[in-house]
Amino acid sequence: MSTRRLPVYILLDTSGSMRGEPIHSVNVGLQAMLSTLRQDPYALESVHLSIITFDTEARVLLVLTPLDQVSLASIDIPNSGATFMGAALNLLNACVDREVRKSTVDTKGDWRPLVFLMTDGSPSDMHAFREAIPEVKRRNFGTVVACAAGPKAKQVHLLELTDRVVTMDTMDAAAFSGFFKWVSASVAIGSSSAGLSGQVSLPPPPPEVQLVF
Repeated sequence: MSTRRLPVYILLDTSGSMRGEPIHSVNVGLQAMLSTLRQDPYALESVHLSIITFDTEARVLLVLTPLDQVSLASIDIPNSGATFMGAALNLLNACVDREVRKSTVDTKGDWRPLVFLMTDGSPSDMHAFREAIPEVKRRNFGTVVACAAGPKAKQVHLLELTDRVVTMDTMDAAAFSGFFKWVSASVAIGSSSAGLSGQVSLPPPPPEVQLVF
């Protein structure tokens, strides 16, 4: 059995505007994603999941954990708060440097990590955000997907980070459910095709999620 891991990092906006139905839908979507991935033998063998949340600060909600050991508490939202996306990217880089195993002469390291970032706004710490982007690119992720959720999310900033940007027009349960189903399908493809060169190919998104070209 392969011991090479496929690290998957999910960065979630928990700023004040996510209160109410949006974060409830995110919590439901995450649980559905976990149960879907646990039914996939490739994913179960290789996927390790980490979740980083960001509002007025960035924090690791879930350190990189094997899929079968993940236990997720419900994510709460502060009453108000900024969207420190730059801080989240800096934290992502630090976690990857610490957690992802590199190849050595004798052993193969982990597969290239997958990153999914979801926000309903734009970075409050724009300077830190722009400074973090080259560092993210330097780490050669298998894919970086950014989701602009709802009408106030700014695609233009996300396109600075990655050319794989998706949008959701609404922030209801159906939209988040579609997004997390698509994330789980993308991770499943990543786990079965891990190690192929180039970016991990993504499945076509559901109707609730549009790709930005």
